[in-house]
Amino acid sequence: MHTAARAGVAAATVAILTLTGCAAGASPDAEPTQDEVAPGFLAVADEGFDAGGDLVVQVDYDTAEASGLDPQGAATARSWMLEGLSYETLTTIDENLDVAPKLATSWETPSDTEYVFTLADDAVFSNGRPMTAADVVGSLQRLVDTPTTWTGQLGPIASIEETGDLEVTVTLSSPYAPFLAALANTPAAILPMAEIEAGEIDITTEMVGTGPLVVTAHRQDEEWTFEPNTHHPDADALGFSTLTIDIVGDEATRAAALRDGSADFAVLNSIDSAELLANAADVTVVGQRNTDFHYLMINSLTGDEALQDQKVRFAINTAIDRDAINELAFGGATAATGVTPAGLPDSCTAADLPSAERDVAAAKAVIDGVGGLELDLVVYTDEPVLAQIAQVMQQNLAEIGVKVEIQQVDYATYSDQVYGSPADFDLALSWFAGYADPAMVTTWWNPEVAGFSAVFMKGSDELDTLISDGYTTAPGEDRAAVFQDLCALADEQSEMVPLVLRPSTIGWNTESLSPTLSSDEGYGDFLRYITEFRAN
Repeated sequence: MHTAARAGVAAATVAILTLTGCAAGASPDAEPTQDEVAPGFLAVADEGFDAGGDLVVQVDYDTAEASGLDPQGAATARSWMLEGLSYETLTTIDENLDVAPKLATSWETPSDTEYVFTLADDAVFSNGRPMTAADVVGSLQRLVDTPTTWTGQLGPIASIEETGDLEVTVTLSSPYAPFLAALANTPAAILPMAEIEAGEIDITTEMVGTGPLVVTAHRQDEEWTFEPNTHHPDADALGFSTLTIDIVGDEATRAAALRDGSADFAVLNSIDSAELLANAADVTVVGQRNTDFHYLMINSLTGDEALQDQKVRFAINTAIDRDAINELAFGGATAATGVTPAGLPDSCTAADLPSAERDVAAAKAVIDGVGGLELDLVVYTDEPVLAQIAQVMQQNLAEIGVKVEIQQVDYATYSDQVYGSPADFDLALSWFAGYADPAMVTTWWNPEVAGFSAVFMKGSDELDTLISDGYTTAPGEDRAAVFQDLCALADEQSEMVPLVLRPSTIGWNTESLSPTLSSDEGYGDFLRYITEFRAN
């Protein structure tokens, strides 16, 4: 860390404490632990722990998709996780963020565009019908034929064919390195296609998958109830009888539920919650690393007119102190990132990006040249840490003559402002899932592919070419070089600006639950190992 940046952290600390009247980060003694109990795991369920009880999990918000419960239309990490309890995919991600078998027990790649999958012979939908190769072909073809947010992640699929009773062959029109990782997420789930095509199942209102759990009740924004899928291979080994997922928007309420035992497990988001639970003897709080990252949107299309100027956007970008965000909002538990998530193989190095020098004087000169700026910065209230990041940025941008008004709104309002047409904001904060292959998230920097970003960013042909090169280049030094160039160009254009990785703060009551939790996650699924949870 440069001396100037360290001084910036100290100054911002004083300013934020003055503004808020409370610490923005947890004390060192209360920080969530990242200590591993086994390689790749923060917790491993104790097989001797009393099990078979009701498991209660509290999360911050519910699914909210235009496609209802259809997993192919799921566009948010929370939807992926909740719907992923009932659905399964051909591949999955292990504790090392490597692609691993799921409904496909193995695969071969006769060429760099052919994938031959051998399917599990014990996969059964919750209605009792065994999964077939036709279900796999139909599910993937449906996703290709009816484009959703996730369709672009699958790559250039040329054909999907049933080549055996338990064999499916997918052929691509050109090499696409992240294909197997793209198959690992819930939108690529395998559906009961025979029943869907016959009109016997409305996949938008009921979930019929091969996953371990079946939904028995759902009240939007309030609660989910799941019971075991009796046809699943793990059904008899589940360490709980029912799963209730409560939607509890207030983080302090979720922390209190862990303390009093009314919840067994909860996502907490903010490291401040670790402070609230520091003296709770029966609660463990951990920090799960993620490839997810927070980013800033700068509206170059319909925001303040000055934001159409790349020099102005880059000045805003270079004024942001990532070290201050890390220290003040995350207690030092995260790190700066570029477009490709820090820590993944071949990802770019954030410290080498053009904005990393943080030249405040040069940035101020640019803003002075347009007579100063007054901008709004929109955040949604579901994640308190966004407001903390916004406060740091507000202080940073004041140094260069940009006056920022922070607008905290509910997510529905946020979505209308940021993703509506036309977009109605200057600056906005959000986060991306980082996935397991660094090429995947780069998609969102191409507005034509992403769709949602087309209302506030222009992108460029040069950047689109680098995104394509990242897909088609095999992992290794050449791909790493492409990503470094891609990150640098996106950094200079400053329309979507990566900030820092987004760790998850997660807690559980040790008297009622023994969970399994990986140290790293790439798809926002902190319930990935729920079949191993044991609740009494």
